[in-house]
Amino acid sequence: MSSNEAIEALRAAGSALGDVDVSGWDDSALSDRLADLSAALCELDAQLSRVADAVRARGLQIAEPAAA
Repeated sequence: MSSNEAIEALRAAGSALGDVDVSGWDDSALSDRLADLSAALCELDAQLSRVADAVRARGLQIAEPAAA
């Protein structure tokens, strides 16, 4: 995957997450899907940490963009 494709994939993932709003799920739906939701969130966390660690291992910093 090229760097441009990788950045686009990360942006698409972030955009998709922006569409997730569990506040609208009723308690039953949330309880029923909690194991799947937890697994998905843990996988995302692990992959984001892996990428961030690889950047930091090269001596670079990850910084939040300045607010516009």
